[in-house]
Amino acid sequence: FERIVKEIIGERGEPPDMVTFNPELAPQDMLFQQAELLEHLPKKNRKQFEARLQEIKVVLIRTMISDQLAYLNIARKWLTVDDLKDIRRRKIGYGKIGGKSAGMLLAYRILNEAAPPEVRKAIRTPVSYFLASDLFYTFMAANGLIHWSDQKYKPEAQMRLEYPKIVRNFVKGKFPEDILERLQVILIEAGDQPLIVRSSSLLEDSFGTSFAGKYDSFFCPNQGTPEENLNALTEAIARVYASCLNPNALLYRHNKGLVDYDERIAVLIQFVQGEQYGRYFLPHGAGVAFSRNLYRWSPQIRKEDGFVRLVWGLGTRAVNQVGDDHPRLVALSHPQLHPAAASKMIHQYSQEYVDLIDLEDNQFKTLPVAEVLTPRYQALRYIAQVDEGDYLAAIRTSLVDVDKLVITFDELLRRTPFAEYMRTVVKLLEEHYHSPVDTEFTLQVIDPQATRPSIRISLLQCRPQRQMEDEEANIPENLPPENVIFS
Repeated sequence: FERIVKEIIGERGEPPDMVTFNPELAPQDMLFQQAELLEHLPKKNRKQFEARLQEIKVVLIRTMISDQLAYLNIARKWLTVDDLKDIRRRKIGYGKIGGKSAGMLLAYRILNEAAPPEVRKAIRTPVSYFLASDLFYTFMAANGLIHWSDQKYKPEAQMRLEYPKIVRNFVKGKFPEDILERLQVILIEAGDQPLIVRSSSLLEDSFGTSFAGKYDSFFCPNQGTPEENLNALTEAIARVYASCLNPNALLYRHNKGLVDYDERIAVLIQFVQGEQYGRYFLPHGAGVAFSRNLYRWSPQIRKEDGFVRLVWGLGTRAVNQVGDDHPRLVALSHPQLHPAAASKMIHQYSQEYVDLIDLEDNQFKTLPVAEVLTPRYQALRYIAQVDEGDYLAAIRTSLVDVDKLVITFDELLRRTPFAEYMRTVVKLLEEHYHSPVDTEFTLQVIDPQATRPSIRISLLQCRPQRQMEDEEANIPENLPPENVIFS
């Protein structure tokens, strides 16, 4: 009956029967019901209720997603009631879904509305579920772990000494039956699709506090029995919870003046993006894109067009820079311009290892590229080139010497719209975030045999980068000579 009434109201364009209530105190069902009625009114009738709709959306965003004011100010303009309903459907628990999830969802909504049609068609987000922040304390209380809550006030040496024990205690913890049932539903939907369990704390990826690399994420290959897969998933969640007490994260909070904030941690569970290649599972590419290029190796590179760190395989090697390996650096203003000109140097500073999931061993692994990449790899010509000594040649045949393969992504950048799309993505996000941003993504080449294949970009997260903003340096004057190093 309610559905019929809503449809009639929508068809007639009549305003709903407005029941006066305080959105801050009202149950979520009531908020969603009224917000849905208002949002589906014709524009001319909806205008008088716009303030009411904004108020309800802000309350829902603040209680379900994030209470960070800078985020709220942007999200209320973009997120729809349907977006919020979908989050609610995929959320386990009653708290917030945290900063990492919040950034991904907002970025996708902005691009879905503001990007050109061809970019909108190429952008998507992974299937995602959210363990709300209240479950963190529920888990700690149920397993006698609350006494660890004061770690942030202890000396650094004690934090570091006790952290391994904290991890062991958390891993031994058990989840309530109702949570286990919801996790089993996720595993049934995933089938044998690998999962990643990611931190999404309340402060993470927010304006001024990225917490990049401070909390843990874990891959779950998901190739065991249902019981084994559930055990692996719950252990990964417990380890993410434990990482909230990681000394590096706690010291970062001290440094940012956030030590007294109640930093609960939510968890983001995502289906890993990629495809099976023999016994392995990995995407054609992954990386991090920045809206500002602070690493300009040539005067012609434009800082405002952005920059990408791109790798073959899972993006961990691009996100967490590894000292003995190198991602492909892409200046989005001049995507085919390498930092090094000589083929020997390009080879020397190319990717040598690949992160992937070994489906047969049911493990996340790092392997030499030469051990994995073969002429049978469908997207090979977009990923690699052949080192011919004095130059790097595009791959034209499957009869190639694997020992001469060099990962360059040159053909991807030359023959697909990847660089153009990423430039559009980071520019739009910076414009609407009112701040420089970085985004994590995966990449798939659709129909690699085509002359000009299309691409699919999966957006994994988005965070503002205040430190990238242009600021005028204040140079002190009249310094005593002993304080001047050079002039």
